[in-house]
Amino acid sequence: MAWPSAIDLLGAAAGILTTASFIPQVVKTLRSGQTRDISLTMWVAFCTGVALWTLYGVMLEAWPIVAANVPTLGLAGTILVVKIRNRGRE
Repeated sequence: MAWPSAIDLLGAAAGILTTASFIPQVVKTLRSGQTRDISLTMWVAFCTGVALWTLYGVMLEAWPIVAANVPTLGLAGTILVVKIRNRGRE
């Protein structure tokens, strides 16, 4: 097995950091239950975009794209679900 290239390492670092960046927001949202300052339109568009990136990665068999976007979709989707549940309450 060959060592990963610098490009592969760069892509892995980018995927890990962008995905991990959602963890504090998910934790805060689940603890507080508040989503008043989160735009529903933006979050729907973002989750749709991440889902499309995931599909794109699957279609290209580009598994690093899939591996980076599936957990991001799960984390962002968690916030979206809480936001939708809070509609009308905030």
